[in-house]
Amino acid sequence: MALPQLTLSAARHLHLAAQGLLKKPLRGAQPADILTTIQRMSLLQIDTINIVARSPYLVLFSRLGHYQPAWLDNALRQGELMEYWAHEACFLPRSDFALVRHRMLSPDKMGWKYRQAWMQEHAEEIEQLIGLIQEKGPVRSADFEHPRKGTSGWWEWKPHKRHLEGLFTAGKVMVVERRNFQRVYDLTHRVMPEWDDSRDMLTQAAAEAVMLENSARSLGIFHARWLADYYRLRQPVLAPLLERWQAQQQVVRVEVETLGEMWLHADLLPLLPLAEEGKLTATHSAVLSPFDPVVWDRKRAEQLFNFSYRLECYTPAPKRQYGYFVLPLLHKGQLVGRMDAKMHRKTGELQIIALFLEEGVRVSAGLEKGLTAAISDFAGWQGATRIALGHLPDGLFAACRRGWEIDAV
Repeated sequence: MALPQLTLSAARHLHLAAQGLLKKPLRGAQPADILTTIQRMSLLQIDTINIVARSPYLVLFSRLGHYQPAWLDNALRQGELMEYWAHEACFLPRSDFALVRHRMLSPDKMGWKYRQAWMQEHAEEIEQLIGLIQEKGPVRSADFEHPRKGTSGWWEWKPHKRHLEGLFTAGKVMVVERRNFQRVYDLTHRVMPEWDDSRDMLTQAAAEAVMLENSARSLGIFHARWLADYYRLRQPVLAPLLERWQAQQQVVRVEVETLGEMWLHADLLPLLPLAEEGKLTATHSAVLSPFDPVVWDRKRAEQLFNFSYRLECYTPAPKRQYGYFVLPLLHKGQLVGRMDAKMHRKTGELQIIALFLEEGVRVSAGLEKGLTAAISDFAGWQGATRIALGHLPDGLFAACRRGWEIDAV
């Protein structure tokens, strides 16, 4: 039987549909949308850079439109979400605690995220810290005295910050809220009093099987080699798993232009006829985070969207090609460009330091309209009242070369 034939554009649209980025939302966002959006993506990566809105808030904005960032904070505080190492440091539904518990109980396998020698060397002090939390309640590393400069001349981590990070990776403490984006830790047995390792624990194999199912659903359409990166799994054996999924009608094979044979998750089957006919349209334009699931796997983004992307904030300034914190630009199913931006919160100005279009993307009225709306929404949500423009491609925003005023939200 011949496989369904899809254009590359149709495959992109199916992936964006799975991610909630195919079309703008039909209604205003509500607090309950935070959890359902993260469940749809499976994971929401955390990053602390705040030159514009911090990444987890931006990823949600790209999908929900205007919402209150405090809703994410509240979802963590109210116990709908948890934090742990998944793709990297991520928010995930607290109901997925079982998926990462095996990692917590084998912290020595977590690489740089857990220093066994440190935890052993400071075992007595760490036990005192656990006792303090037990007696006094949740703590932040900021609750302890300021660090001193080390021999290198740089400020070193406080010992208690290292202790808390180690206890977090080992599953002895959990993040129960963030204050000014600083983690607040409490003892896991207090956060999860109903949990029993002997009763509720999943084996690593069982947990990773669910992780792979989540990855397939959140990707929507995929090559097998794309699955492992979503939760940073180590080379799982996928052929028998995919055969079983196919037998259970969880996935179907499709043939995609230039990409060859791929797998489509069953959740997207209702969209397949439209995709085959080229009638599955993408209408959404949005500014994406560098840590959005659509682009966090750089190889996948290049294969699926022909978008070669590298975050350059850790690259010395003279060696940067595009800028410090460069944001991908989505327009109607394509990653059409990227922009280096900075939010000046005191003056209410979003500065577009530079904007670059991808090779082959032509300036048109439709492109300019989509990017204008996406950038204005992005800026207004952060409280900006003006957008200032720097380096631009020839012909883009020619009628408002210096920028434009907007209404802050």
